[in-house]
Amino acid sequence: MRLSSLQKAARPSELPFFSPDSLPVNHPNPAIVSQSAVRRLPRWALLLLCLSYVCAGFMGRDAWRSADITALGFMGALANGTSSWWSPSLLGWLPDNPAVLPYWLGALALQLAPAAWPADFVARIPFGLLLATALLASWYGTYYLARNPAAQPVAFAFGGEAQPTDYARAMADGGVLALIACLGLAQLSHETTPALAQLGFSALLFYGIAALPYRTLGPHMAAFMGLLGLSLSGAPTMAMLYLVGGMLVHWLDRDNGRTSDAPRSARNNDLWALLAYAGVACAVAYALNLWRWKLELPPLSWRTVDGFAQLLIWFTWPAWPLALWTLWRWRWQLWGRRLHRHLAWPLWFAAVTVVATPFGSDSDRTLLLALPALATLAAFALPTLKRQVAALIDWFTLLFFSGCGFTIWVVWIAMQTGVPSQPAANVARLAPGFQASFSLFAFGMAVLATLAWAWLVKWRVGRHRAAIWKSLVLPAGGAALCWLLLMTLWMPLLNYAQSYRSLVQQASPLVGPEGCAETGTLKAVHLSAFQWYSTVRLVAANGESACEWQLSEPAEDMEVQPSVDTTRWTPHTLLRHPVDRAEAVWLLHRR
Repeated sequence: MRLSSLQKAARPSELPFFSPDSLPVNHPNPAIVSQSAVRRLPRWALLLLCLSYVCAGFMGRDAWRSADITALGFMGALANGTSSWWSPSLLGWLPDNPAVLPYWLGALALQLAPAAWPADFVARIPFGLLLATALLASWYGTYYLARNPAAQPVAFAFGGEAQPTDYARAMADGGVLALIACLGLAQLSHETTPALAQLGFSALLFYGIAALPYRTLGPHMAAFMGLLGLSLSGAPTMAMLYLVGGMLVHWLDRDNGRTSDAPRSARNNDLWALLAYAGVACAVAYALNLWRWKLELPPLSWRTVDGFAQLLIWFTWPAWPLALWTLWRWRWQLWGRRLHRHLAWPLWFAAVTVVATPFGSDSDRTLLLALPALATLAAFALPTLKRQVAALIDWFTLLFFSGCGFTIWVVWIAMQTGVPSQPAANVARLAPGFQASFSLFAFGMAVLATLAWAWLVKWRVGRHRAAIWKSLVLPAGGAALCWLLLMTLWMPLLNYAQSYRSLVQQASPLVGPEGCAETGTLKAVHLSAFQWYSTVRLVAANGESACEWQLSEPAEDMEVQPSVDTTRWTPHTLLRHPVDRAEAVWLLHRR
């Protein structure tokens, strides 16, 4: 056989003149990739996957409890002019997260959108764009890190290795697929909360530092927007910690992509610019009183350690095992004499986030920021995976997501027809009073998603062993499939269980269309729910209102709180959530 035909037909690991086994154990670069292995993932397929993943969950649903609906309440207060834009509040309540930009975005969308559009959907539009920004920035961040000379695959003895641009593009495709595949991304990335804003802006900062050696305007704009956006979204400390590591990586990385005759001078200019961006972000955060100490020391116990370990395992699956494999296979670059950007920058980004996770009140929302960096590290595992490992990933993913999709379909059929009887009985027990409904559009989307999954499985089990990103196609496609099925087939059930609509609408016929109710001891989450999903007009409790009704939080035993003035108010009705009986609100009537 001629040498040229051998190069075209064989996998890189099968080339007789260059295989991974022929490398020394401590070889600094484990990437053995041929040009045929970096075939381009069709752009239409990647864009369709990202579009379906982003849109599912932002359309056709109510705001869910608790952070989702609470944030929506502050946005509505800003849009209605009942709150200061510099310090968002909701009838006296301040947000738990010291953020302003996420509420500004939702309020501006409410003010600019046509009045005929559903208000809760309008408020989600900027957040859908933020999720799309996170996916796009992750793609470009991985792309430019893979352009680093130290990240490029080993040159073959007689040529045929992957070209730098094609290799970087294939790695970026793998990075986005790994990000979509992460189980923890699904729900939190579709909520209108500061956590999603932090994800979008942290991904911009991640891309900005990654691309600094290769571009000027784009990375600088992304770094500035990332730092400022993170600070205004309630995470100025995280922004500064990310920046410290990014500046250090940029200074120590000698394998940059600049063609300038004075690379040291260029790095100095970049560092001074980053310091200026940090100064602006810090000043704005200080002016808006966003620098707040939010660390909470967790109790040192086995339960805490076990809970944190479980969160790491399921939330970042399947990126974390691939990221650990990357650190092992590329360890000679990681611990060598020279620092390499493609490993050091995502490792710093992920490590800072993981360390900060147990010290915050919302551990899962903090860990959300680590997913772009972990997905990038997972992508660098792709050139080093053996065929047996790739096959194990494929089979596990195929069985897991096919089983999940099958379960979703069976339960939906049981909700519609009552057969099988056991799933129907389980739904009736867990969601008493729920009445299933049929949507032709949702059913059609679910069928298309299932057919697409079947086609993807058929494609993957075929002889398509060359593409380097192939091992992450099924995980990303399976995650998108299950999320889309949940957001179509199960949407009425999830809305019934997760929305406050069924709770707050119980008060409307009692109060009447012209009546009003004092807010009493009502918390921000229930205030927001009443404002968005009921016709009750809320009035702040000031002792001077003429409202005949009052809404109040119950005590732990579901009785009226002792702080309620029982000489003026008498308990009338305890409004309960049909699914979670612990969610309740007292409706009191004036004596």
